Amino acid sequence: MANEVKKVVLAYSGGLDTSVIVRWLIETYKCEVVCFAADLGQKEELTGLKEKAINTGASKIYIEDLREEFARDFVFPALRANAIYEGTYLLGTSLARPLIAKRQIEIAAAEGADSVCHGATGKGNDQVRFELTYYALNPSIRIIAAWKDDNWHFNSRESMFDYAEKYNIPLPLTKSKPYSSDRNLLHISHEGGILEDPWAEPPEDIFVLTKSPQDAPDKPTYVEIDFAKGNPIAVDGKKMTPAVLMDHVNEIAGANGIGRVDMVENRFVGMKSRGVYETPGGTVLWAAHRALESITMDREVMLMRDSLTPKYAQLAYNGFWYAPEMKALQTYIDATQETVTGTVRMKLYKGNCIVAGRKSPNSLYSEAFATFEKDQVYNQKDAAGFIKLNALRLIIQNYLKK
Repeated sequence: MANEVKKVVLAYSGGLDTSVIVRWLIETYKCEVVCFAADLGQKEELTGLKEKAINTGASKIYIEDLREEFARDFVFPALRANAIYEGTYLLGTSLARPLIAKRQIEIAAAEGADSVCHGATGKGNDQVRFELTYYALNPSIRIIAAWKDDNWHFNSRESMFDYAEKYNIPLPLTKSKPYSSDRNLLHISHEGGILEDPWAEPPEDIFVLTKSPQDAPDKPTYVEIDFAKGNPIAVDGKKMTPAVLMDHVNEIAGANGIGRVDMVENRFVGMKSRGVYETPGGTVLWAAHRALESITMDREVMLMRDSLTPKYAQLAYNGFWYAPEMKALQTYIDATQETVTGTVRMKLYKGNCIVAGRKSPNSLYSEAFATFEKDQVYNQKDAAGFIKLNALRLIIQNYLKK
């Protein structure tokens, strides 16, 4: 019942849904609302957020800088796994939600709140990511999922716009540009509006982090990235913290038109959804990391790790960040990264992310073995027996057919 809720901590972004939800919670549950906004690299999107939350009715708002934790404990572990969902999506939103939900649970405990609330719809993935984290970290907390609540009377974004107008709630989007976006250090996503038509080309004015490749510089930009045990630690010889490094590479890559993705993905709930993503720095780091692994990882270790990468990406995408299988998977992946130390040189040019060189003190590459010139370390005649043994089952199969 409504009177059972006394204090609720709302995951607050200041977007359409959560802006409306603050007032809706107060009207519906007659409760105190504490807002929580995680600074994950949204930059100017956080401007004025405190005043807006309080003016809408919140008693308090936490705005916490979680950029370093996000980069170090969520983005970099996924990078070590080369995690990419359905071959395209670098999991920008998927990795952010468990961190937001974790801190939300911690604030609820500190505030003595009996409930937590999120603004994710009943059609999307974020509802699962938030709620699985809540259940994993505090199963006894009450969850108010506004879009699935019996008291929720909105049936469209149009009705929410009208409600916001009634209460003079400022919104970052308009009826003419109803795009939903989510920004952090790893990416910015764009959904809704004309983008719901998979045949429609995304309008250029939606892009925030990347230049159009055709407007990018006519000369390539070279950048060198140093890694230690699978983690990027420096750019062009300058050591940086994880968040600072990501922000820096975002600027360089975005200026060169790198990281735009337009995909139709399979949501966990079962439907297909079209999303447009900008992941400039993440695209460069992913390609550089993969290049360094090519000279530092044993073939069979890499093969096994690569076989697990789709599962890792699926678990992260579906919200199982705090599941025991994810912990076990991360432990194996981190073990594979012990030798992934070295430097990769990347060439960035008009949307293209090109590996221009790689080196490592742990390199398994040997020019003495790989050369096409005369060598003293490899007897090519040995390959005849190797091939014959590997062909044995094929030969037997052929004989049996005859």
